[in-house]
Amino acid sequence: MNKKLTDIVAYLTWVGLILAFLLGDRLGSRFHLNQALVIWLAITLVGVVAKVAWVGWIIGLVGGIFCAVCWFIGIVNAISGVEKPVPLLGQIKLL
Repeated sequence: MNKKLTDIVAYLTWVGLILAFLLGDRLGSRFHLNQALVIWLAITLVGVVAKVAWVGWIIGLVGGIFCAVCWFIGIVNAISGVEKPVPLLGQIKLL
C-alpha cells in the first residue's frame, strides 16, 4: 500500500489499522498510524468505562462524541495528506 492509502485505511476499523500497520508504508505513515491507534484505544476505553461506571451513559455520550470528532478530523487530514494532530489525543505518542 502507498502512504495515502495506508493513512486512510488505518482510520477505518481496528482491522484496518492492523492491515495498514502490517501491509502498508509504516515509516511514511507513522504519524497517522499513531493517531489512529490512539483514537481507537480511546474509543475502546470510553466503551469499557461506559459499561462499568454507574454514570457510564454520560461518559459514553460525551466521550463517544469527542472520539467521533477526533476520528473525523483524523480521516479528513489523512485524505488531505496533512499531518496535523487531533485535539488532546494527538499529543500522545505510542509508535
